[in-house]
Amino acid sequence: MAGNRPSSDTDRKLESGTANAPPSQQKRALHPAFFIALWIFMSSSVILFNKWVLSTAKFDFPLFLTTWHMVFATAITQIMSRFTTTLDSRHKVPMNPTIYAKSIVPIGVMFSFSLICGNLAYLYLSVSFIQMLKATNAVATLLATWAFRIAPPNLKVLGNVATIVVGVVIASFGEVKFNLVGFTYQVCGILFEALRLVMVQRLLSSAEFKMDPLVSLYYYAPACAVTNGLFTLFIEIPRITMDDIHALGLLTLLANAFIAFLLNVSVVLLIGQTSAVVLTMSGVLKDILLVFSSMVIFGDPVTPQQFFGYSIALGGLVYYRLGAEKVQSLATDARLQLGEFRQKNPVRARVILYGSTAAILVFCVWSWGLSSTGGDAMKV
Repeated sequence: MAGNRPSSDTDRKLESGTANAPPSQQKRALHPAFFIALWIFMSSSVILFNKWVLSTAKFDFPLFLTTWHMVFATAITQIMSRFTTTLDSRHKVPMNPTIYAKSIVPIGVMFSFSLICGNLAYLYLSVSFIQMLKATNAVATLLATWAFRIAPPNLKVLGNVATIVVGVVIASFGEVKFNLVGFTYQVCGILFEALRLVMVQRLLSSAEFKMDPLVSLYYYAPACAVTNGLFTLFIEIPRITMDDIHALGLLTLLANAFIAFLLNVSVVLLIGQTSAVVLTMSGVLKDILLVFSSMVIFGDPVTPQQFFGYSIALGGLVYYRLGAEKVQSLATDARLQLGEFRQKNPVRARVILYGSTAAILVFCVWSWGLSSTGGDAMKV
């Protein structure tokens, strides 16, 4: 359920799970920053909303919630296919029952397992810690491509991604509210997602199976809904009641599924608007904002050790996705632009510097207070 950008980089294809789309030839009505901000907002909203529903609102039915998302997505995409032209590109995909059963269903099953494990993790772990663990998605996907011989092993690349692992390990040891069950669920979710992306890459190796995110959702959602529904039927349906649903609210469930669907729409709008470099940096920015949002909204404690470890992981992730030359080029451009800004606006530059330093100090003191409170709560 994520979008992508035309690129020869195989890793971008794997992490997008969708096909390349040609750049728009029409004049852009809105600045690309709008679509980036929209994607970051929708992606963050889905994660925070799910955490609120499952943890804060005490709706202890993650399988039901995931199934509801997929049923809603199936219904909406079916309606769109019949009454709009948005999904007309699906007619270019040579789909039949045999291909669907052999290719789409396994991907849908892995997608379901990934979503189920991800939602289960919200019951035990903080959003901030989950985002830190998700930094290893790229590592798991890389290892999966080697295991299934989609790409040849490369020790240099392995050395690059090792930085991500080291950073996540440091952050994990600094987690105040570490829970082994939640950690296991999240790791399983990452592994299932890596397997899904490998299957998607095999499917997309044929040009005739290129699909945009909404068309992909049109095909995957029914398989996911059935898979999730079977688990929900035996695990959660026996104990869920209408009182549980009414306590949460029908409108809340509807809004939750609608926002999850809008995330896919925002991905479609984003395609062709920016470069792979901008998308990578936007993804990193989104992860950082989610960590801070989790601290503010849910009061999740984040220790200095976690900040240090997560910084290492994000740095390794950017280096792995962009490469040394691109990172050096971006660093040079940033240094030149910063120097130019300081020369033209010396007073403003000093104000920003002092203000940023003060803000960081205040934030560090506040986060230290949260982590101390969290540690005391764990001891009690």
